[in-house]
Amino acid sequence: MKTLRDEIDMEKLPVHIAIIMDGNGRWAKKRFLPRKFGHKAGADTLENITKAADKLGVKHLTVYAFSTENWKRTEEEVKGIMDLLRSYLDRYIAKADKENIKIDIIGEKSRLDADIQEKIKKIEILSADKPGLNLHIALNYGGRDDILRGIQKIAKKVEAGELKADDITEEMISESLDTGFYPDPELVIRTSGEERISNFLLWQIAYSEFVFNKKLWPDYTEEDLYEDICYYQNRDRRFGGR
Repeated sequence: MKTLRDEIDMEKLPVHIAIIMDGNGRWAKKRFLPRKFGHKAGADTLENITKAADKLGVKHLTVYAFSTENWKRTEEEVKGIMDLLRSYLDRYIAKADKENIKIDIIGEKSRLDADIQEKIKKIEILSADKPGLNLHIALNYGGRDDILRGIQKIAKKVEAGELKADDITEEMISESLDTGFYPDPELVIRTSGEERISNFLLWQIAYSEFVFNKKLWPDYTEEDLYEDICYYQNRDRRFGGR
């Protein structure tokens, strides 16, 4: 029997998919559960989708886990998310030798607790040579903050006399961002039916295709990923041309 996976054109598989994982809180509310249960279910979904993308042959997956604006949430919710992050990192560290996936964290990490920063360093070292999917977790990340920090790096080179203002190029700005070591996403998926960018990869998604999936993130499945990729592959990408 033919499946959605069989309909994917492997010659047109997006190299990089970015996902705004939205809807954890609403998923929990619908079930009369505390929000932390929604975040836990969302973390389980992330593991499933990461494995599916790796099996499919996607090279890069960037997921929006915690934004610079998310600190405005209640202290209890932020603590719950950070505890869940600790658990996720510890779980991966424990089974790193059996995993195929390379993990790195983008965003401003200095605001995170010291123990989380240490776990991040450890997981990035342990997974550095993995041959499979590159999973980029956006943590304390904001698109504007990313661009600001990138421009500051370039400005310091100008101040030091290493660079002239007229020498600054788009490529140089791209390389100064947190994502400068991998290609921009061809496909951006946002779950929960919301149709906003929410300060995610503002520079990098200039020519990305968007899919706004109505499912809440904890309900998003491997089949949904295949369907969204098929939808992307039916788009006519012109990059500003005709």
